[in-house]
Amino acid sequence: MSEELKPAAPADNLVTTSHTLPSGQSYTATTGTMVLREEVITDGTFEGLRPKAEVFVTAYTLDGAEPLSRPVTFAFNGGPGSSSVWLHLGVLGPRRVVMGDAGALLPPPYGLADNEESLLRVSDLVFIDPVSTGFSRAAAGEKAEAFHGFAGDLESVGEVIRLWTTRNGRWMSPKFLAGESYGTVRAAGLADHLQSRYGLFLNGVMLISSVLDFQTIRFTEGNDLAYSLFLPTYAAIAHYHGLHGDRPLADVLREAEAYAERDYPWALARGSRLTGEERSAAVSEIARLTGLSEDYVDRVDLRIEHQRYFTEVLRPQRKVVGRLDSRFTGWDPDAGAERFSADPSMNAIMGPYSAALNHYLRTELGYVNDLPYEVLTSRVQPWSYKEFEGAHVTVAGKLAAAMRTNPHLRVHVACGYHDGATPYYAAEHAFAHLPLPAELTGNIEFRYYEAGHMMYVHEPSRLAQSADLAAFVLGEQV
Repeated sequence: MSEELKPAAPADNLVTTSHTLPSGQSYTATTGTMVLREEVITDGTFEGLRPKAEVFVTAYTLDGAEPLSRPVTFAFNGGPGSSSVWLHLGVLGPRRVVMGDAGALLPPPYGLADNEESLLRVSDLVFIDPVSTGFSRAAAGEKAEAFHGFAGDLESVGEVIRLWTTRNGRWMSPKFLAGESYGTVRAAGLADHLQSRYGLFLNGVMLISSVLDFQTIRFTEGNDLAYSLFLPTYAAIAHYHGLHGDRPLADVLREAEAYAERDYPWALARGSRLTGEERSAAVSEIARLTGLSEDYVDRVDLRIEHQRYFTEVLRPQRKVVGRLDSRFTGWDPDAGAERFSADPSMNAIMGPYSAALNHYLRTELGYVNDLPYEVLTSRVQPWSYKEFEGAHVTVAGKLAAAMRTNPHLRVHVACGYHDGATPYYAAEHAFAHLPLPAELTGNIEFRYYEAGHMMYVHEPSRLAQSADLAAFVLGEQV
């Protein structure tokens, strides 16, 4: 290709606007794409920097704040394949989606309102859309697949954090990560990667709907652990839908956790060695806790896979419950199907968040781009976990290593009782097995909400979570 036909090298494309919080404080929003470049070295000779990706970010900085004492939080969602829209417009950012809630959803085009509880009150915010999500794309001539995997994702998101920190003079600011779902895998990995690669030490990591160890949530052959760890979530779902009568949720969860901790793993481990009486007792207890029939529990050999549960638990009502948030219900075209065809909770939130984001970026933040904003894309699949070949995916060791290296690193874990994707008891199990000295376990705090994966769609949970996150950043005990 001749020089005159080569496309121009990409450049940062950022737009800056000024706004005011409900409290009267002014802040600056900077949104657009940052170019990531890599060093090109051939036969030991440095040849320059080559563009490799254009990553979309939205940053909010409070005007007049002292940068050395002002915290900054880097936030992202998961998927893999999700943009940061959920944390951005759900709980952390200065504007939020208005969509209603389970059983009382608003009709299109939904709404957008000031977020009076935004984390911006106590921390600057940088929302990052990984490559192929949002408006982020691989650079011209580069393959996106290089970013579609555990290691490539950590390196690219870590590079965005390093670049933003450097360009904005924030190396001496308190720094936090906030990740949701697979974003917690990313955040745990980044805590270690940022330290070891750049010497960038964090003050805290916020893990929302956490999963550190995939063995705790994957229903693979021979892995009975997930069945036990999902049981308390099934009990919470059954309680929400009236299958435990008027009993307090706390009592139901206490029973389910006790059974999941001792008797259930024992029964699963015994297999065909269970006596008829022992099996009958297990069937009865599992059915009582989950709201399923004894016949169903017996037919699935005591092992309840999560998507089968969401389809089965309200089958007598010809309804299915959501995976991301099991407070939401819907209808499936086949009332006899083993697994639902769509998640009613995802159906409920996709429209409001897509509409709000596309409106907000263009009309309020002044950023124009004709590409589709990829809220949640399958283009990143198959996601590469080649680093874990022959083993299950886990970042528990990486988070523990980061905490041992930096004993001041604090971790906040947010759990939704009705989250059927990353169950709270699985998170508790993973953290109970972190290879940490006893002195560091006090650096970890858990908070719980009577909602699902995106717990902030439930207004009481949003208010509580906003206060919890602000207290964590400020180092306060709640």
